[in-house]
Formats: sequence, C-alpha cells, structure tokens
Amino acid sequence: MAVQIQVVASKSDAKKFVDFPFQLYKNDKMWVPPLKSDEMKSLNPLTNPAFEEATAQFWIAILNGKVVGRIGAIINHGYNQERNEMMGRFSRFECIDDPDVAHALLKTAEDFLRSQGMVGVYGPLGFNNLDHQGMLVEGFEYLPSIASEFHKPYYQNLVESAGYEKEIDWVEFRLTLGAQAQEKAMRGAELVKQRYGITVRHFKDTSELKPYIHQVFDILNGSFDVLPFVNTFNTKMAHYYAQKYQTMLNPNFIKMVELEGKPIGFIVGLPSMSRAMQKAKGSLLPFGIFHLMRALKAKGGDTVDQLLTGVLKEYHSTGAAVILQAELQNEMVKHGLKYIETTGIFETNARAIKNWKNYEHIQHKRKRCFKKVF
Repeated sequence: MAVQIQVVASKSDAKKFVDFPFQLYKNDKMWVPPLKSDEMKSLNPLTNPAFEEATAQFWIAILNGKVVGRIGAIINHGYNQERNEMMGRFSRFECIDDPDVAHALLKTAEDFLRSQGMVGVYGPLGFNNLDHQGMLVEGFEYLPSIASEFHKPYYQNLVESAGYEKEIDWVEFRLTLGAQAQEKAMRGAELVKQRYGITVRHFKDTSELKPYIHQVFDILNGSFDVLPFVNTFNTKMAHYYAQKYQTMLNPNFIKMVELEGKPIGFIVGLPSMSRAMQKAKGSLLPFGIFHLMRALKAKGGDTVDQLLTGVLKEYHSTGAAVILQAELQNEMVKHGLKYIETTGIFETNARAIKNWKNYEHIQHKRKRCFKKVF
C-alpha cells in the first residue's frame, strides 16, 4: 500500500502529530520527550504568535492505517526579509526507517514551500531559534538536554538520499567543573568587575525575575541577530516564551550583568531536567509535576544545562561573559553540581569553542542543518 500524506487540519490530527514521536522513541533511553501540551500549543495559530509572522503547514504520513511519520513546513517571513532571501524550512521531521515514507514527507513540504514562492529549504528548523532546530548526527549515546534534540541514527541517510546537503552544524560539549577552571573563572570575573564597574543581579524567586524577562529578550535580540536562522523576537513572541518557560526555571541559576544600572548580558542555566522529563512522559499529571519540581531544585542530579548566554554586541569586549560564567559556576558549587551540558554552538563560533576547551571537556554531540535548492 502506498504512503498517504495527510494534512494536519484538526485537533485530532494535531494530537496524532504530537503523539507519533512517543511511539517511535518509546524504547530509546536517550530520548527526552517534550510536554505534549506545549507541542499542541506550538502547532495552533490561536496559541502560538509565531503564526502572525510565519506561514506553516504540517502533515502526517499513514501506512497500513498507522501513522509512520510527520513533517512541517515553515516560512519565517521576518527572517527572510532581514536576510533578503526566499528560503523555507522543514520542521519536526520524524519517521520510520523507510525511504519511501521519508521522501514522501520531504517532497510534500518542498512542494508546499515551492508553491509559496520559496527557492529552497533549510532544515530541520522551527519557527525561530528557541524552537526545535537541527538533526542529531553524532552522539546518540549521550542524554541530551531539554534544549537539544535526539533523533534516530538513520535520519541523516534518509535526508541526504532526498538530495539534501550540509549547511552548518552545531556542536555540544560536556564540561567538568574542576577546581582549576573554577578558580580561573573567579579571578577573571573579579578583574572584569573592577576594570569596568560591572555588577551582577541575582534572583531568588520567580517574582524577582519576572520584571526582567523582557529585558532578557532585548539582549537576546541585540546579541544573537548575526547568527544563522535567528531573527528578532517581537513583544508577543517574547511573552509567549516567557510564559512557556518561566515556571520551568530556577531563578537561582539565572544571572544578569549590568553597567551603570543598564542590563547588558544574562546567562540562563537549569539543573538538568532530562531524566525528569522522561519520567513525566509528556504530561504534568498525575506525577510529572513532582518529578520536574524535584529536578528543578537540583535534587538527585549532578548537571546544569547551560541554556542561553547573551551579551549585547557593544559590550563583548568588556568580558561580561566571564562574569556570567563564573556566577553560574558559583551557583553550581552551592548546589553540589559538577557538570555543564552546553546547548548547540555553531561550529564556526571559534571564540565560544575555545572557551569550553579551558575545561576538562568532551565534544560529544553534533546537530546538523541541511539545505536543498529547488
């Protein structure tokens, strides 16, 4: 029987789309499931403001009456306008190990993007750089952070056999916080503070953090805009992600640096939630919230996921990032944590990669963005 590609047109279809990875990865010990409720919201124009600046469509593949794959196609109009290009994105690609299924899904997304005037496609990418992005191509034996991705090893061959080539990679590191690295960071941070008068803002609870959330996005917009696939977060998008993440953050692991009272940089760390998310199995109820809250307090773990670090471009030369890193490490010591799991860094970001090599480290995971020109 031929593969059937069905557009996601109803809540029932969206549920099948969201549920499919839970079926595909149910025996994979390294897959970290998302919350199903968050995934459902991301597909709905009524709950995801990204649809105001993007065109998107999603599909499921059906074979012998069963869902065997899924894919989305996204056009980020803001990004295309900022970069003066007409490129679409394929997103949330998952499927069984079957070239016919994979090629049918990819062709469907390509045909849709072509019909909208696009001249090519990147992927996998989401609506923006805080959405799903990249395909795991190395490091399948390591547990990812909740901000990273896990995929089947056969995905790369399926995508390349459909005519896709590498565009760029993200690399991820696991760092060990030894005494030498800690002392070096502390000395460097004190020197920077003294030289530039930079101060650190700490947060004890969510109420203290909340007034600064939108300033975090202002810094994000002013520090990441030169990176591939990144465009500006407007007020609605900032509010959407603030609402999504603020209850899942531990304010103790968020630090902000200021110069003359002006926020110029931030760092967001999080005690690893990966095992807790696995135990939650995609839902906060009945016991998922218990596992997540325990992990959020760094109970029973040894790792911090370093989710985001941003410093306004005009302050890069001050060394503000050194202060942020030292402050996060100090918080780790207080909570008895010894490992840092970085999120993806573009392989071309030599400065950041050089910093990680100051630690005892392994570069253990690699994600890839592919490209195809029509």
